[in-house]
Amino acid sequence: MSLQQTVRDEMIVYFRHLISRVDKHVRAVPRDKVFVKPFKYGNSLGHLLLHLAGNMNHYIGAGIAGTGYVRNRPLEFTDPNPPTPEEALARMHAAADMVVKTLEAQSEPDWSKPITKENHPINTRFGMFLVVVAHVNNHIGQMAWMVQATGHSTNEPPVW
Repeated sequence: MSLQQTVRDEMIVYFRHLISRVDKHVRAVPRDKVFVKPFKYGNSLGHLLLHLAGNMNHYIGAGIAGTGYVRNRPLEFTDPNPPTPEEALARMHAAADMVVKTLEAQSEPDWSKPITKENHPINTRFGMFLVVVAHVNNHIGQMAWMVQATGHSTNEPPVW
């Protein structure tokens, strides 16, 4: 197997693992608490779902896959009429599926194609995929803290 295939396949495995952890954290709290901020500052789990979907749709969907997605980042955190928790999860899963399909579609030369539209230190498609995966991982830490701080649990042992 080539390095390109190995990188792609391992990134997909790890990304899917992260998405399953997001799902576990959101489902660990009662449905009516998904869009409730557990602290005066910060976010709710539901708004983080909208944020992750927006991030994936913006950077990978619009930036690489050419979906035409137009992001409203502030609304991801402040939507006064958010969707149901099920719809928010569905949006996040649809965005994650799009990321995986876009990853699978990359040819060896595609990985080094430039990213030029963003005010970002990343220069290539590979770098942008890496940033999006890391971004999901970052918010899982935040979600884990929120779930535990509100007296709930995913009931999962440490995975690493």
